[in-house]
Amino acid sequence: MKQLVKTLMILTIFVGYAPFSYSQVKLSESATLPMGKIEPYQMEVTYDKTSHLIFPSAIRYVDLGSNYLIAGKAEDAENVLRVKAAIRDFDSETNFSVITDDGRFYSFNVLYSPYPDILNIDLLKMHKSAIRNVENEAMFKELGNDSPSLTGLLMETIHKQNRKNIKHIGSRSFGIQFNLKGIYIHNGKYYFHTELKNSTNVPFNIDFITFKVIDKKIAKRTVVQERPLSPLRAYRSLGLITGKSVERNVFLLDQFTIADDKMLLIEIFEKNGGRHQVLKIENSDLVKAGLITDLHLKF
Repeated sequence: MKQLVKTLMILTIFVGYAPFSYSQVKLSESATLPMGKIEPYQMEVTYDKTSHLIFPSAIRYVDLGSNYLIAGKAEDAENVLRVKAAIRDFDSETNFSVITDDGRFYSFNVLYSPYPDILNIDLLKMHKSAIRNVENEAMFKELGNDSPSLTGLLMETIHKQNRKNIKHIGSRSFGIQFNLKGIYIHNGKYYFHTELKNSTNVPFNIDFITFKVIDKKIAKRTVVQERPLSPLRAYRSLGLITGKSVERNVFLLDQFTIADDKMLLIEIFEKNGGRHQVLKIENSDLVKAGLITDLHLKF
């Protein structure tokens, strides 16, 4: 009898052990999903009216969950998305996702309503009123190992601290002064801090800005050798510099060096005007770029 009881106890322990261990493993695996879950926003759309979503940064990617929806960026507004129903009275839920230039990922669950309560949504205000998706961030190839939020923080810090590390690079004409205040380097990226000052009463409307590497001396009857460079990011969008005002900006470019017989030109052009300005930068200026760590960032 004792042997029988002992055998039954062993069988009970053995049979009960396997299911318990398996359930523990499954629970552990499934528990990782809620931890990484991105809570979607809920919204309604209709067929006869357009909903607008205003994001804190420019829209980089949009994916629609079904053909129930149509969407597109608003003209001349990189951070505004237009969404509406493509089919009347669809009865199932659908969704769409958005990634913005600051690396944020947004998810939306969508239902049809003939009369949506809200047509226009400001995502910036929603972020300020509630901390949401704090760790949710997409990584972009052109930024390398730096996240969009870190890149934004570096540019913001350079802009706020407003140090003048370079005093010999500038351009002045027709009451407009264009200065290079600093060059910084971090993880293979250059940060150019510029200042544009308008001393006149006539507004300066920025048309575009170019970065290019050219030869210092160009012989007559030779082909001009230019290598254009494209900024990866700008801290502020280019716009209007009103009379008697100053605007600063920070531009992000991939790391590069230039030969001694070449120089970097940063040119800013006025829309419908002739007061364009140019900065001339040599390799000796680039190699003296300051370290971002010297700015004493606070994360």
